[in-house]
Amino acid sequence: AVGADAIAVFTAASERFTKRNINVTIDQSIAAFRDVVRAAKRDGCWVRGYVSTAFGSPFGDAVTPEMVVDVSLKLMEMGCDELSIGDTMGVGVPSQVNALVPLLAEKIPLELLAMHFHDTRGTALANVYAALQQGIIKFDASSGGLGGCPYAPGATGNVGTEDVLYLLHEMGIETGVDIEKVRAASRFIATVVDHALTSKAYQAMEAAAAASIAWM
Repeated sequence: AVGADAIAVFTAASERFTKRNINVTIDQSIAAFRDVVRAAKRDGCWVRGYVSTAFGSPFGDAVTPEMVVDVSLKLMEMGCDELSIGDTMGVGVPSQVNALVPLLAEKIPLELLAMHFHDTRGTALANVYAALQQGIIKFDASSGGLGGCPYAPGATGNVGTEDVLYLLHEMGIETGVDIEKVRAASRFIATVVDHALTSKAYQAMEAAAAASIAWM
């Protein structure tokens, strides 16, 4: 009705998180999304599914790779075109990425998978690298490292776009994204949100620019 050409649906691998985040069980969310996705596909929309808390729950319930695969398959089977696997709490480490991605790849083509890492404990970029080594080529990121989740206590922002771009470009992987333009966008965003941005690459570029101006 509003002309959207793409939508997203969000569930999680943690039962407790799903209840807190969208006030239903995982199974109830899947049942509700089937009608949403069916209508979206009928209208020609591209649909992305999200699986939050894929590497751990903030509420103490266990999350296993098999649980993540189960939820992921249900989203893909209902018609999602792509799936983003989220480390909502920023607790994941590369060994977990290396364990999960091959299990997902047995059921879902790698080109249909993306990874979504929060940097709460400073492991997001390491996880990006691990996923890249496993064949993942799509990553969610945020300018300057903005973000968080009101239903994931302590969670900070997503991996910084500048950090991911610096890693990839220095590895010789072309992205088609101008890191200087992202930096400029982050600088503007920082004035709006009125707090420091956490991306290390952004901070380094800003410091280098300030030093250059000081020497002029």
